[in-house]
Amino acid sequence: MSAGKRLSPNDPGSYSLPEKVAVTHIDIELAADFKNEKLKGFVDLSIIKIDESCDHIILDNIDLNVSSIENKDDKTLLDYSIGDRLEVFGSKLEIKIPSKKKSIIRITYETSKTASALQWLTPEQTLGKVHPYLFSQCQPAHARSMLPCQDTPSTKFTYSAKITAPKPLTALMSAVPLDVIDHGETRTFLFQQTVPVQSYLIALAIGNLVSKTLSPISKVWSEPEEIDKAAYEFEQTPELLKTAENVCGPYVWKIYDLLVMPPSFPFGGMENPCLTFVTPTLLAGDRSLVNVVAHEIAHSWTGNLVTNRNFEHFWMNEGFTVYVERRINGLLNGESSREFAALGGLEDLKQSVDNLGAENPLTKLVVDLSGIDPDDAFSTCPYEKGHTFLFYLEKLLGAAKFQIFFKSYIDKFKYKSVDTEDFKSYLLSYFQEDSAISKIDWDLWLYTCGMPPIIPSYDTSNQDACTSLLNRWEQWNGSGDNFKKSDLDTFQTAQVIQFLALVLKSNNFTLFKIKAMQEVYDYNSNGNREIVFRWLRTCVKVKWIEQLELVFKFINTTGRMKYVRPIYRDLYSWEEARTETINNFENNKMRMMYVCRHTVAKDLHLRE
Repeated sequence: MSAGKRLSPNDPGSYSLPEKVAVTHIDIELAADFKNEKLKGFVDLSIIKIDESCDHIILDNIDLNVSSIENKDDKTLLDYSIGDRLEVFGSKLEIKIPSKKKSIIRITYETSKTASALQWLTPEQTLGKVHPYLFSQCQPAHARSMLPCQDTPSTKFTYSAKITAPKPLTALMSAVPLDVIDHGETRTFLFQQTVPVQSYLIALAIGNLVSKTLSPISKVWSEPEEIDKAAYEFEQTPELLKTAENVCGPYVWKIYDLLVMPPSFPFGGMENPCLTFVTPTLLAGDRSLVNVVAHEIAHSWTGNLVTNRNFEHFWMNEGFTVYVERRINGLLNGESSREFAALGGLEDLKQSVDNLGAENPLTKLVVDLSGIDPDDAFSTCPYEKGHTFLFYLEKLLGAAKFQIFFKSYIDKFKYKSVDTEDFKSYLLSYFQEDSAISKIDWDLWLYTCGMPPIIPSYDTSNQDACTSLLNRWEQWNGSGDNFKKSDLDTFQTAQVIQFLALVLKSNNFTLFKIKAMQEVYDYNSNGNREIVFRWLRTCVKVKWIEQLELVFKFINTTGRMKYVRPIYRDLYSWEEARTETINNFENNKMRMMYVCRHTVAKDLHLRE
């Protein structure tokens, strides 16, 4: 795709024009064919003409094998054409539609074996090793490989589904389960989503799944081998959900379930409504990583209820969600815990800006994605730079007032897709009597590259202990028995993580010191992936060659991009390890989901 090209005026990554003809509801009827790794069936799209003179609808599609398209009412076949295929965004599917204002069109099709939204796992790739598994990941622009749709967050629709799977597998979706119909060797699972959603929130998982109840509206699902661990880890979910309602307003999605995914799942979590997908890397055994669950719960409002119009305004999904996640943290654990999390996020942001380059336009809050693959644009910037802006606004306008405003913003824009201008104009009108708004330099915050223009002053009490231990290690001359395992006794898990982030950033650590640190603290055998991730990056930085086996084992047993991509980039920079690193990737890439495989290949300079 040539640089600068937009597929449609309102969304650079979608051919569809919902401002002319919009899909309002989708009925999905699909069967999972594990042998051929395809979904087969049809979708019924309820459409409405916004522009009554329009005689066609444009849908997004990647490699779907369409066998027929008909008017559901009278079964007449409809003419359609499929345009040229672009590598990332697929093809335009243009369908001649009935003359009525409203109609339903049925598209019979099957997915391709290479559908980027779907990961088909063999039994060996699951925990149980007996049954296959399928899961989807549609954000940002992969739903079009699973079903023909208007694959843009600028429009929303309700949906219902009938999914047929072989016994004994269970199907789950980002919707409320209604019923299960037994056909002998297969079962059909019925679902309904009555709250309008955007295409990337359609989600499906099929596997040998069991559940445990956490509350009247929440269950946790996983393979049987992990269910007790998962139920323990996520026991606080109901409390997190209740706290989120205090921040954002009523929860509208009826149920909130969690599904612990197979290891190849590429994200920490995915906020599929009614059914958050979470990485198994959260199962630390000490409930220390539930901030990811708080983040996904927060998306029930910021992202799912109020949605970025396109991914150029992705900070409105993610920056807002980090803000809510940390508000939840503050209400449950105190304001100092909230602000300490923000300081940790700032370190992650510095790393991201350094990696992308401070002048990279993708470090702006509002970005131009014309001709850019949204997967390639993904970074920490919209999350942490976005959060910093909202925290700055809270400090500037007063916490109590800003928090009331925030709730009213969600209420005003619920069920809608918005852009940065909508937020800006609502805030300026809400606070029009407050002279402090004149201090906000919108252009500087929204359209300037690099780190945020202003870093708010955060409570550093939790950070100070980390810095103090860091200074002791930096100043140590290598002689004497200066450190003990008990150094970390008073540290919360978040402080150990932050201490290691500071060690990674520091240039005052030799291989000798890092080996000494392993002797004292034994990070190699730690069960918390956030700790091990920062530790192994530090080992690579000081070129500790004997640790390579452990490093490869770590990146080969998770598909979570937050871990895999930075470590692969670090390894690529270490010349002696580069060939072995590329070989390791080639040998393991087919265990990765498409988005992880695709982006790591770029990190390793194996594609443009």
